[in-house]
Amino acid sequence: MPKFNPKHSLAQLGEPYSLSCSPTRVSAPQWLAFNPELAAQLQIPEVFWGTDTGLGLFSGNQLPDWAKPVAHAYAGHQFGNFVPQLGDGRALLLAELEDVNGQLFDLQLKGAGQTPFSRRGDGRAPLGPVLREYLVSEAMHALGVPTTRALAAVLTGDWVQRETAEPGAIITRVAKSHIRIGSFQYLAARGDTVKLKTFADYVIARHYPACADSDTPYLALLEAIVAAQAALIAQWMSLGFIHGVMNTDNMSITGETIDYGPCAFMDSFNPAQVYSFIDTQGRYAWGNQPKIGSWNLARFAETLLPLVSENAERAVELATQALQQFNMLNETEFRRLMGIKLGITEPVATDEPLIRDYLTLMVKNNADFTLAFRLLSQSVTDSSAGAAGLFADNNGWQDWAIRWHKRLAEQGVSTADIALQMNKVNPALIPRNHQIAKALEHAANDGDLSLFNRLHKALKTPFELSAETADLAQPPTAEQCISNTFCGT
Repeated sequence: MPKFNPKHSLAQLGEPYSLSCSPTRVSAPQWLAFNPELAAQLQIPEVFWGTDTGLGLFSGNQLPDWAKPVAHAYAGHQFGNFVPQLGDGRALLLAELEDVNGQLFDLQLKGAGQTPFSRRGDGRAPLGPVLREYLVSEAMHALGVPTTRALAAVLTGDWVQRETAEPGAIITRVAKSHIRIGSFQYLAARGDTVKLKTFADYVIARHYPACADSDTPYLALLEAIVAAQAALIAQWMSLGFIHGVMNTDNMSITGETIDYGPCAFMDSFNPAQVYSFIDTQGRYAWGNQPKIGSWNLARFAETLLPLVSENAERAVELATQALQQFNMLNETEFRRLMGIKLGITEPVATDEPLIRDYLTLMVKNNADFTLAFRLLSQSVTDSSAGAAGLFADNNGWQDWAIRWHKRLAEQGVSTADIALQMNKVNPALIPRNHQIAKALEHAANDGDLSLFNRLHKALKTPFELSAETADLAQPPTAEQCISNTFCGT
């Protein structure tokens, strides 16, 4: 069995990949949340679990000897505009921890103060975005979506200035990697192919070791990351999730959801929906996420061209072939996920019209995305029940339901089993925007974490609904609807 033995493989690469940097002390740290299940998985000694010693670690005020903080360097396209140096402006990688299964995970403080990459920023995080990331990332994990996770959150006792002065906080997050597409862009922009190759070899060895056995390891790396991103974005789409800021510096090379800023789960289904206050053009709308994912991967492929082949034309040809797999992989996985949500155990290409037409029906009737699938299990035996109540266009619903029932009948599976399986993949509970906003308001204004804690507990079991959590499954009223979410930087 692995033991607690922190590693520092990224830090050991040295510059330019990362820079040593210590957290900035905070004045009066207090616990907000701690994740003992994750701590146990990571084999973190219990001396850090909700204790003053842990508060010293997770506030950055008193790091143990095994923590070697570094700020990772990266570049990125932000809303399509390339910035050659970004980097961890408010985050510090403390160590890499081996979990009980032998998997290595990054341990990172976010909001720990200024770093060499802060670009005049304060390096801090407001309470609201910290609690939002804690809730949403843990909810995503419970939904089965690859994601960074939240280990701890602490109040700093200091204020941070955004539009107004807000309480400061720090989140400790865990991921297989915090390396991004922008990490490769940073090295490529410097024109140092030797260091780029060193970094690519590091990523292969740590995250994609099977690529090392390929005759073309860097092309294999590109193909693996294309597949990971295609699957991830399909999962987002199937849950009505909008990342919000799919800049290349916010896209992980391991296919994990990372950098929860102005993210949101949709209420009423609208493919053009955005929530981010800064996305005024809808670049990162729900329906644009596959296109942006493909665009981001093209930027990643550009960085690898010198490694893929010494022949520039051949490198472009091979990379283009790899990139062309994205749409097929993403569409196939989206069809599979959406088909299963409709109760189709083995979706095929001929199911696409049925899926598409249901989504169109949802848009036309302003149906809630989550409820339109969750309630559908009640419609398996009675087309006038369950989801039917969401559609004012009853004729449109009935026409679609006839086709749907015919498809379900072809499977030779009992309606009870179909309904049961549908409830295992269609969540009853998601982090509703209006509930998150209320929880954050209570925490910031009154120091009241009761709703935050209630949401956090309920979202651990998103496919289960009880009398105690039924109110959390309700969509917002017109007055409760949230149109904008914010990043916190």
